[in-house]
Amino acid sequence: MTKITRILIANRGEIAVRIMRTARKMGITTVAIYSEIDRDSLHVKEADEAWCIGEVELSETYLNIPKIIEVAKESGVQAIHPGYGFLAENPLFVDACDEAGIIFIGPGSNAMRIMGNKISAREFVKKSGVPVTEGLTGKLETLLKAKSKIGFPVLLKAAAGGGGKGMRIVHDEAELDEALESTARQALAYFGDDTIYLEKYLDDPRHIEVQILGDNHGNVIHLFERECSIQRRYQKIIEESPSPTLTPELRKKMGEAAVKIGKEIGYSNAGTIEFLVDNQLNFYFLEMNTRVQVEHPVTELVTGVDLVEEQIRVAEGYPLPFKQEELSQNGHAIECRIYAEDPEHNFRPSPGKMTLYAEPSGDFIRIDKGITADTEIKSSFDPMICKLVTWGIDREEATLRMISALQDYHIHGIKTNIPYLSGILRSEAFTSNSISTKFCDAHTRDILAGILKEKEQVPVHLPLLGYLLFTLVNRDEAHVSRRPADPWTSVGFWREEMHLNVKSGEEVYKIGIKAAKDPEFVFTIADESYNIRKLSGDASALRFALKGIPHAIRVSHEDGKKGFISFGGHIFEMNRQDFLTGSMEAERYESSGGHSNEVHSPMPGKVIKIFVEEGKQVKKGELLLIIEAMKMENSIVSPSDAIVTKINVAVNDRVESTKALIILEKIEESENPES
Repeated sequence: MTKITRILIANRGEIAVRIMRTARKMGITTVAIYSEIDRDSLHVKEADEAWCIGEVELSETYLNIPKIIEVAKESGVQAIHPGYGFLAENPLFVDACDEAGIIFIGPGSNAMRIMGNKISAREFVKKSGVPVTEGLTGKLETLLKAKSKIGFPVLLKAAAGGGGKGMRIVHDEAELDEALESTARQALAYFGDDTIYLEKYLDDPRHIEVQILGDNHGNVIHLFERECSIQRRYQKIIEESPSPTLTPELRKKMGEAAVKIGKEIGYSNAGTIEFLVDNQLNFYFLEMNTRVQVEHPVTELVTGVDLVEEQIRVAEGYPLPFKQEELSQNGHAIECRIYAEDPEHNFRPSPGKMTLYAEPSGDFIRIDKGITADTEIKSSFDPMICKLVTWGIDREEATLRMISALQDYHIHGIKTNIPYLSGILRSEAFTSNSISTKFCDAHTRDILAGILKEKEQVPVHLPLLGYLLFTLVNRDEAHVSRRPADPWTSVGFWREEMHLNVKSGEEVYKIGIKAAKDPEFVFTIADESYNIRKLSGDASALRFALKGIPHAIRVSHEDGKKGFISFGGHIFEMNRQDFLTGSMEAERYESSGGHSNEVHSPMPGKVIKIFVEEGKQVKKGELLLIIEAMKMENSIVSPSDAIVTKINVAVNDRVESTKALIILEKIEESENPES
C-alpha cells in the first residue's frame, strides 16, 4: 500500500473543486494547475497550492502532458487525479505518470487503450458476448472512402473522447463530408486525436449507463445505473438514478454485463459502461468511459458511496471495502447541468460577467460548482456553470425538490438554461417517463413556447412595482451609488404626486409615487393605485406585500443602468429612465443589428475557419466563417447578398462580440428596366 498525502489535480472547474473536497476530508494536500485565463477561478483558490502552466490554449495548458508532469515533480506530489475530460482518458498521460513514478488515479494504460477507444472497446466487448451496434472507425480520409458502408442514419463522434464534443447525426450522404471534417477538427482540438467513430444510429433509444469500480486485487462491482437519455446536442443535461425505465430483471442483467466487461479487461478504479436500450428493452454496449463521470453525484446520493474517495483508495492499493450484495439503491436522485447558454436562440453560448449569482440551499440539495459570484464565465471552456442535484424518497419527490431548487437559482447578466430545465421537469413527457435521446429534439419548441407563455401571463405590475420599490429602498447600495437619492429628496415634497418612467422590455410605464415612507409605499399605474408594504430586503433581494399577498424578487444591475429582476421563475429586464450613469456606452452590436455592412460574432470566441475572400460575392445566408465558443462551433452567415470588402480576422484569432469580423458591401436589387 502507498499512502497518498499530496495529489495534483490535472483539471479545472467544478470537478477539480469536487476532488479537493474529498481530498480535504481524507487529509490529502491538493495542488492545482491553471491557465492564465483561470487565475481567479475557484479551483485555484480552493487548492492548497496552485501552479500556472500557460496562457489560454488547451494544447499549452490542460492538454500539455510534459508541463503537467514537470509541475507534478516540482510540487512533490505522489499522485495525479485527472478528473474528466482533457487528459482523463489519454493513455499517453498514464504512461507519462508511470515513467515519472507518479500514481495515476485511474485505470492502467492498457485497459484505457482498449476501453477508452470506442472502436477497440467494441471489438473487445463483442468477444464477451455483450451485444453491440454496427460501427466503423478511422481518420477522415478512410471514412470518406467507406462512408456509405453501414447505411444511414449514422452517428459521428470522437473515437478518443466523450462529452458529446463534435457528435452529430447524419441522415444522408450529402451531409457526411462536412460533418466528418467538423468532427475530426473538434476531436483533435479537445482530445488530441482526430480519429472518428461512426456507428449505426438507433431510433428513440434510452441512454443508460452502469457505474463500476474495480481494484488491483481482481474485484469488480457495479453501483447500479443512471438514466442519461435527456440530452441536448448529444450532451447530457438531466441524469437520474435509479433509471425509471429498467425492470429489476433488466437492471440485474445490465449490471452483470458491466461487471463482466470490467473483469475481463482487468479493470481497476472507477469506470462507466454505457448502453443504449431500445423500445423492446434490448440493450447494446455503446462505449466505456475510463474515468469518473460528470453525473457521478446521483450515484453517490443513492448508494452513499464517495466515488472519488474510492478512486484514491484503489490507487493506494486497497481492496474494495464492500461486496456487490452489500450495495443497494436508496431513494432517487436527479442532476441538472446548469449551462451558460441561451435556449431561445438555439442554445447559443452565453459567456460573460454575472451581475447576480444566488444559489438554492437546504436539505437534500447538492451543488457541485467551480465558480463564485465574481467569476466571469469564459468562452474558452465548456459552458457548464455547475451541477445541481436533489434527492428524494422517490422520483416524484426528487423532481419536486429539483423544480423548487431551480426556482430559487438566480443568475443574472448572462443567459442560462435554468427555465428550460424546469420546463422539462414539469412536462408530461418527463413525469410519465416518455423519454429518449430525442427528447429535446421532440419537445424543445413546446417547452420554450410554454416558458414564454408563462412569462407573458405574469401580471406586469408585480415585477415592475417590485423593481421600483427595490430601487427606492436600496438607493444607498453600491450598485446604485451613482444614482440620485430617492425621488422625494431630488424633487421635493411640494408635489402631491411625482412620476417616474420605468422601461420594461419595449414598453415604458409611467408610475406615480403618492407616498414613500419606508416600509409603506403607494404607487399608481394608469390611474390604478397599489398599496405596497416592504417586508424584508437586502442588497439583491426584496420581499413585499400587495393586498396582503407576499411576493419576492431578486434584483441586479449591469453598469448601473439595466436592471435584471427575477420574479416567478422568470427574468425581466428593466431600468428607471431617470437614472443616469457617468458614461453611456454604445449598445453592443448584435448579429442582427449594428451597421448592416459589418458582421459580428454573437459571442466572444476563436476563429476556426474562414470560407470567403476579399472581393468575393456572397449570397444571403452563405457561410462566412466559424467561431468556436465554449466547445461549440457557431456558423456566421451573410445577412444579405453582398461583396466581401474587408476581412479583419485570421484563423485562430480570438475575437470579442464588438469586433467587426468582416465588412460587406450590400448588393441592392436592381430595378427592372422599363419596357
